[in-house]
Amino acid sequence: MAKIMLVDDAAFMRMMVKNALTKAGYDNFVEAQDGAEAVKKYEEEKPDMVFMDITMPNMDGLQALKKIKESDPNAKIVMCTAMGQEGMVVDAIKSGARDFIVKPFQPDRLVQTANTILGN
Repeated sequence: MAKIMLVDDAAFMRMMVKNALTKAGYDNFVEAQDGAEAVKKYEEEKPDMVFMDITMPNMDGLQALKKIKESDPNAKIVMCTAMGQEGMVVDAIKSGARDFIVKPFQPDRLVQTANTILGN
C-alpha cells in the first residue's frame, strides 16, 4: 500500500485527511507539522505522495515543495490551501505540485486525488 505524507501545522487537519484516506483503504502515513520537517521526513521516508498545507511556520509549503522537488523531481505533491490563496496555488503548480485541494476538504475529493495520483 502507498505511503502518504501529511504536512500541516494543525494536528486536527492531518487527522481529518488521515481519517478520509483510511476509510478508503490507505493505512501507511507519515506526518510532519511544518515545511522543514516535511523536507527532512521526505528524504528519510520516501513517501509515494504528499498532501501539504501552504501556510505553516518555520518553512511554508511552497518552500518545502521547491526543496523536495530539487531532490526528487518525480515527487507527487498535492498542495492544500484555504480559500483566497489562488495566487499561491499558481506558484505551487509552476513549482511542480501535481494538484491542489481547497480547505475545508471534501473527503471524496481527497480520496479521488490520492487514487488518481497513485494510480488506484
